[in-house]
Amino acid sequence: MDFDFATEQPKFIQLLIGIAAFLVVVAVILLLVDRVPMRRRAWLHAGVLLLPALLLLAIGLVVPAVRTTLLSFMSGDGGTWVGLDNYAWMFTQPEAVTVLRNTLIWVLLVPLLVTSVGLVYAVLVDRTRFESIAKSLVFLPMAISFVGAGIIWRFVYAYRAEGQEQIGLLNQVVVSLGGEPRQWLQESPVNTLFLIVVMVWIQAGFATVVLSAAIKGIPAEIVEAARLDGASPLQMFFRVTLPCIRSAVIVVLVTQSIGTLKLFDIVRTMTGGQFDTSVIANEMYNQAFRYGETGKGAALAVFLFALVTPIVVYQIRQRREAR
Repeated sequence: MDFDFATEQPKFIQLLIGIAAFLVVVAVILLLVDRVPMRRRAWLHAGVLLLPALLLLAIGLVVPAVRTTLLSFMSGDGGTWVGLDNYAWMFTQPEAVTVLRNTLIWVLLVPLLVTSVGLVYAVLVDRTRFESIAKSLVFLPMAISFVGAGIIWRFVYAYRAEGQEQIGLLNQVVVSLGGEPRQWLQESPVNTLFLIVVMVWIQAGFATVVLSAAIKGIPAEIVEAARLDGASPLQMFFRVTLPCIRSAVIVVLVTQSIGTLKLFDIVRTMTGGQFDTSVIANEMYNQAFRYGETGKGAALAVFLFALVTPIVVYQIRQRREAR
């Protein structure tokens, strides 16, 4: 591949201008800091450090948020004001209602399942001989990207016609038990549940590690007192362990709720949103970038932001109360 310097020259000039501007800014900052009295340097240092972050926050977050909100009231090409038509489409059209229904199912099931699996696993392996190995095994899927996990589980759910050799693990088990192979990812609404399994498989390790650390933080005196009082294992779990790790459970639930609301990779990789499996983030991408309906895509983005905001506010309040 030949390199044409004449063609690339404008890019090099822009790069040099950027470097020069950066050096000038750094020199001005150092000069100002050096000339300012010592008593005022703390405020200047804070301003110098915060100003770039605030500018980047405004450019990368505030401005796009405002523009997206405005686009949600515009037509697909962004040239005509349509008011609330995009939001009306979201709550009235069958395909959009299906997307909202799927998102609701994800948000209700994933945090509860992830937290439950992680909590049960953490309790079972706590202070056992192979605790570290057991935790490592359940945490391994966290090292895999959502896309990679989606590809792996597509092979698990893979389908071949009856009479052919099955390459999908699930269909092979079904055939071995005398059943017929099925196209698991194409049968609505159970295909959404099969996608949820992938998310739980990935995130259960995170919940296990967080909740296991919280369990180990329970004072030994409380545990010993409960045992002396004759508490059974179930009573120990529900009356001692669970109340003591309540804050950790809330952290896992909130984290998983936010992650589930913005879920995109698994659905995109495994079904592409087909067969009634699409969720808000995937449909937002489809509307804005595949179908050219930027107004509808922006409306979905605004609605997604509105769903995430209360959860974030709740988490912030919980942290302030814990201080």
